[in-house]
Amino acid sequence: METLCSAVVFPSFKIRTSQFSKYGSIRASLAIEQQTSQTKVALLRIGTRGSPLALAQAFETRDKLMASHPELAEEGAIQIVIIKTTGDKILSQPLADIGGKGLFTKEIDEALINGDIDIAVHSMKDVPTYLPDKTILPCNLPREDVRDAFISLSAASLADLPSGSIVGTASLRRKSQILHRYPSLNVEENFRGNVQTRLRKLSEGVVQATLLALAGLKRLNMTENVTSILSIDDMLPAVAQGAIGIACRNNDDKMAEYLASLNHEETKLAVSCERSFLETLEGSCRTPIAGYASRNVDGNCLFRGLVASPDGTSVLETSRVGPYVAEDMIQMGKDAGEELLSRAGPGFFSS
Repeated sequence: METLCSAVVFPSFKIRTSQFSKYGSIRASLAIEQQTSQTKVALLRIGTRGSPLALAQAFETRDKLMASHPELAEEGAIQIVIIKTTGDKILSQPLADIGGKGLFTKEIDEALINGDIDIAVHSMKDVPTYLPDKTILPCNLPREDVRDAFISLSAASLADLPSGSIVGTASLRRKSQILHRYPSLNVEENFRGNVQTRLRKLSEGVVQATLLALAGLKRLNMTENVTSILSIDDMLPAVAQGAIGIACRNNDDKMAEYLASLNHEETKLAVSCERSFLETLEGSCRTPIAGYASRNVDGNCLFRGLVASPDGTSVLETSRVGPYVAEDMIQMGKDAGEELLSRAGPGFFSS
């Protein structure tokens, strides 16, 4: 286990220091927490990755816990523990080539099981459909905007990019949908790194455009970097995009109680529907899959699902409408997955 509490550096790309005021100075906050942890035993230790976005999500979790539970608002009551994951360590290869599932959660889950931390804060789209033994995930915070943002210094949208332009993304889901609609574009699929790193690469001309989750940019107060926002029709989001999940040990009633107080049920139900779809497909990290459950104007659940070939030549879509109730929504995701499995046929998911 490699646990780090280190300073975070933010490369510049139209980024103002004031954009991080929502959470204060991450570097200073971590320094204070490290100093405090030496003098007082924390009541609750939050495990997280060390990227600026992961830390923003951890601080959001901390702030909500402090606001809801007076004993956690005391100085030093909550400690944030940074854990470096496999996905953070290996940046030279595409995610699909190094295992995909669990790359950003495995070491954090191990720390949770071993008792090195008390709760684990994850981006839900990084969480495998099967949770590790001895853990539960009882809490989803209110979901952010699920859409993808288009960012470019030379074009207003994907449609405006000249033929042959390079779009950077580490997501096969984005790659397949881009190429399906704009086959004249090229996609650099090993465009990895945190938000700041990707924006720096864009500013250096490595690519002509990139797509990032709007949720992350909002949580980092970096929306001024957005050139345009893609509609759900143009780019169906990843399963659980924009949702934060918080896990604890299955025998830790106190932590489960804390997390239950933060849970946003509408988000949790939507995420459960989408993850049921993903689990049914049993999609590998080499299969582009997208899924989104939302409440429609009638108050019911509208689910949309998609699978595609990596080159975008084959895209299969389906949708379901039903009651916004846990059992119904989980079944909707399963039914949608079974339909697309049948339509895709043998070999589609192993290619």
